[in-house]
Amino acid sequence: METSHKPLELFHALPPQAPADAPPPPSAFEGFSSILTHFDAGYFRISLSLCGQALLWRTLCGGGGDGDGDEHMQPRALGALARHLPPAASVLLWSLALLSLVALTALYAARCLLRFAAVRAEFRHRIAVNYLFAPWASWLLLLQSAPSSLLSPGAAPRRVLWCAFAAPVLALDVTVYGQWFTEGRTALSMAANPTGHITVVANLVTARAAAELGWREGAVAVFAVAVAHYAVLFVTLYQRLLGANALPAMLRPVFFLFFAAPSMASLAWGAISSSFDTACKMLFFLSLFLFASLVSRPTLFRRAMRRFSVAWWAFPFPLTALAVASVEYAREVEDHAAVVLVLVLSALSVVVTVAVVVCTAIRTSDLLPHGDDDPLPCASSSVMVPLDAFTGSIVSSCV
Repeated sequence: METSHKPLELFHALPPQAPADAPPPPSAFEGFSSILTHFDAGYFRISLSLCGQALLWRTLCGGGGDGDGDEHMQPRALGALARHLPPAASVLLWSLALLSLVALTALYAARCLLRFAAVRAEFRHRIAVNYLFAPWASWLLLLQSAPSSLLSPGAAPRRVLWCAFAAPVLALDVTVYGQWFTEGRTALSMAANPTGHITVVANLVTARAAAELGWREGAVAVFAVAVAHYAVLFVTLYQRLLGANALPAMLRPVFFLFFAAPSMASLAWGAISSSFDTACKMLFFLSLFLFASLVSRPTLFRRAMRRFSVAWWAFPFPLTALAVASVEYAREVEDHAAVVLVLVLSALSVVVTVAVVVCTAIRTSDLLPHGDDDPLPCASSSVMVPLDAFTGSIVSSCV
């Protein structure tokens, strides 16, 4: 009887067998392949926000992230603030922005090589195509906020890097804007959406970087293209987008880009004219008005805030651009109320950025969309055809 129980005991000691129809565990290659499938240019909102923060700290320090700023050119309160800011923190933030941008660029380069069909569908998507400007805007922001000890202003390496980062922006301008001019009178009205402000911001960042290098004529040329497109885009959106039906609910944070464009325009024109003149002030006040208009409607973002997604990274950069513009405004007017505005906007920008970074670290698994949660299905696959958010019809250009 004792021997008859040994096979039974041995059977119970064996590990449980997996069902025959159970899917095999995903391999490392399959995991990386899934990341490439769902990863699109919209993730460069992360680097755009971090690079914007690096520029904010450099501006608060008086023009140099490594402590070489011109504190005597600032109002007394801003000069005192610059003296209390640790220079090492600015350099560390710039290094963090560089690291994130390099990682995202490498990942997207792998997507271009291994998922070219998805990248091509991304280029044809009315929303995703605008995010193709974000990588180059991030690099140009990083170039502007680089410590002088690493890249001295006006040096040949800085000029070469500007040419390398500005060329794709100009090429995308000719392609995207040219399509709107030549594809009929309904092309812009069907494609226009708030993410189009990213294209304007990229051109304005390019113009500001060119002005800082001393290329004033080139800066004016790029600025003219950006302002012309912004005027048409703003009027188109103002006439058609009455609220919540413009974009999928998850993408509504991009409405903050409405005041990011005039903020960057004030900075760009200030660099071109070498002073924060009346035109810059008008653009800055327009940004404040649009910012107040958006924050007074929190219900617009209620559905987007129910679950964390990469779309939350659309919040920090516009706030940072507005804060940087407020610093330039305070330097010009030298008023105590302007300094208070700088402190409020800068603190808000830092708090929002830190909050989104913490949420990203805690909810890393939610960075990639799950199933039907993908707001840009056409950008992740060249087969799926999304519904047009404006008319409810099928977008044939995504096929």
